[in-house]
Amino acid sequence: MSSRAKSEAEKSLSDMERLVMKEIEGQSIRVALFEALKQLIVAGNVLLYFPDNGPMRVIRLDRYVVKRDPMGNARKIVIKETVSPAVLSPEAAAIAKTCMCNHDDTVDLYTCCHYLEDGKVEVYQEIGGTRLPESVSTYPIERNPFMPLRMHRVDGEDYGRGYIEQYYGDLVSLESLSKSIVEAAAASAKVLFMVNPVGTTRPKKLAQSPNGSIIEGNAGDVTVLQVNKAADLSVALQTMGQINERLSYAFLLTEASIRNAERVTAEEVRLVTQSIERQLGGIYSLLSQEFQLPLVQRIMDRLIKTKKMPKINKDFITPTIVTGIDALGRGNDLNRLDIYLQGIAQILGPGGLQQYIDFREYMNRRAAALGIDTAGLVKSEEQIAQEQQQAMQQQLLQQLGPQAAQTMGNIVERQQTQ
Repeated sequence: MSSRAKSEAEKSLSDMERLVMKEIEGQSIRVALFEALKQLIVAGNVLLYFPDNGPMRVIRLDRYVVKRDPMGNARKIVIKETVSPAVLSPEAAAIAKTCMCNHDDTVDLYTCCHYLEDGKVEVYQEIGGTRLPESVSTYPIERNPFMPLRMHRVDGEDYGRGYIEQYYGDLVSLESLSKSIVEAAAASAKVLFMVNPVGTTRPKKLAQSPNGSIIEGNAGDVTVLQVNKAADLSVALQTMGQINERLSYAFLLTEASIRNAERVTAEEVRLVTQSIERQLGGIYSLLSQEFQLPLVQRIMDRLIKTKKMPKINKDFITPTIVTGIDALGRGNDLNRLDIYLQGIAQILGPGGLQQYIDFREYMNRRAAALGIDTAGLVKSEEQIAQEQQQAMQQQLLQQLGPQAAQTMGNIVERQQTQ
């Protein structure tokens, strides 16, 4: 493939990428994904439903069950919803009325997603054990609207584990220490004056005297109650700081992991970020296959059905998910491209860049990395050639003088007339 053909292919892929990102923003998918990721971190499981029309739904763990094979692939999903017959179709509402009790105005609707052996998925709904005929539909397995997600995979188990499960001890300890310090701070903030009962200072006169007044008494008879637990609380604070640092490292809060100093280089920050990211490599790999790739395929399928995106030949183009912070998005391609040019400029100088680098190709690749549509923005080669020709003609006319300009104008006029 020539460099020009490769540039055109990357531009086409960049256009497809913008269509997918536009669909994500238009359908408010980010809002649903944010809620889904919170469910994954805490509960470890969540079910996404992305229908052919409409927004994405997030189904919590207490609303569905899933059965997986020994390889971890989902085989059957059942969802329970309690709905009113008013939101059902007339046929489904008629079936629901036979299942409703007199004191209840809702009915349980079960949605089943059954994975077949031929690589397809059958989806249907039931009310009271009766299947709704209009709810039966079949999808290819790569276009399944249901996506059962797991945070941590456990072999032989139908459900995954939450991310906070491995840090549960630190979270409980931090909560307990925080509670103790808050209670101790409240006790320390309480001010109590104690008066010697056999002294000459009267408590009533001391309490009723305004600020700056003069009373009879002995200062030694009055003391202030103090907790005197600063040393013990300092141990609790130090332990809290250590637990906070561990949790910040675990939850990718890099601000707490970078040393507080004046001369912190960018390379040091990058190494800390890579070290933190490396421990999540398994999570990225699992979610890329069970979450990101099915989601992208589902969005592209919706765009193709609505004719917003041309049909893709899977023999030549297939979406692939790369994991890790450095590989997310096209920003990594842009950074590598800039670093490559900077290295060439340092070795060969600006003249070397002009000699060996095709700047039009560089502009195309940079626009593709940034996701910018260059149509109407960057001049085509025909426009540049025409402008250069006009500039050369103008320069030639200026050198030959007014008489040559008149002669050239007459020639052009005769050519246009012919």
